[in-house]
Amino acid sequence: MTLDSTGPAAPGPMRQALELARGALLRTSPNPRVGCVLTDAQGRVLGEGATQRAGGPHAEIMALRDAAARGHAVRGVTAHVTLEPCSHHGRTGPCCDALIEAGIGRVVASLADPNPAVAGQGFERLRAAGVEVHVGPGADASRELNLGFFSRMVRKTPWVRLKTAASLDGSTALPDGRSQWITGAPARADGHAWRARACAVLTGVGTVLEDDPQLDVRLIETPRQPHLVIVDSRLETPPQARLFAVPQRAVWIYCAQPDAERQAALQARGATVTCLPNLQGKVDLAALLRDLGRREVNELHVEAGARLNGSLVREGLVDELLAYLAPRLIGEGRPMASFGPLAALEDAPALQFRSVEPVGDDLRILARVTGRGDF
Repeated sequence: MTLDSTGPAAPGPMRQALELARGALLRTSPNPRVGCVLTDAQGRVLGEGATQRAGGPHAEIMALRDAAARGHAVRGVTAHVTLEPCSHHGRTGPCCDALIEAGIGRVVASLADPNPAVAGQGFERLRAAGVEVHVGPGADASRELNLGFFSRMVRKTPWVRLKTAASLDGSTALPDGRSQWITGAPARADGHAWRARACAVLTGVGTVLEDDPQLDVRLIETPRQPHLVIVDSRLETPPQARLFAVPQRAVWIYCAQPDAERQAALQARGATVTCLPNLQGKVDLAALLRDLGRREVNELHVEAGARLNGSLVREGLVDELLAYLAPRLIGEGRPMASFGPLAALEDAPALQFRSVEPVGDDLRILARVTGRGDF
């Protein structure tokens, strides 16, 4: 799986730090993906590290530990880190304090942390302690790597990526719903890689009832399973559904019409049920995203049917589209998203292609809704 990197290339140590951050892609949620490289005056690498799972050490601590394990002193050296060192007590202690205590002489950071609990305070504490601070190298690449974290911190909602697999003429299934398999095995494995990097996967009850999917990560190795979110207006999710068999993940079901008996049955299977009706008697999708932001969801990976996809698009809630196109024609079939009809072409959501790459015999397109990353 490749990542889009925009902007000028970062200098050598920062490129290495960004690669370390990419290596943490599937591990750090809900924390950002961060890498850190320590170098001496001659540019030699003394230590390196990346952020671990939530509650574990951050990149700076891992780099300091690595330098110690190699027998290197770090007083006066430079720390190249892809995000501002944190300055607050969260699941771990402040990284800026650890760098100051270690005697780091210079910090080169890609960009400031958007978390209001940090937001420049880490840089201020470093400078107050006499540490030289430079900001900017690798900023675009680091931000792209952490768009979900930035979205949650700035917009208070996750970054929403809608994934679909379709024929070249845009059908996701035959009219009767059969879709296994439109795309090939490499594309399906690649889709699981994108599923794995998300904090949560969202689907609709229609998909649950029709396919009885697990919606977990099986085709690649992953250190964690993303949580599962189900939009289920009338609480029709069967308590015996296979999705409940996936261990160590939360299942969050959002309804619009409460039913005490059905809710109790789903809660008995470990689900958390939240009622968020809108004026039309459906689940309020914008409120759902705000609630997921409060639950520390950075990236939301949508794998749903045409109706729910269409509702998300129509309400302007989709940030980017991840589409796998197979080299075949289906003709009449089920669409990617059902919305409209539009009164004019100008009303169609505008997209910008971020990447177009072959995956096996299929084509993967990553397209961003114009302006959605401008926050």
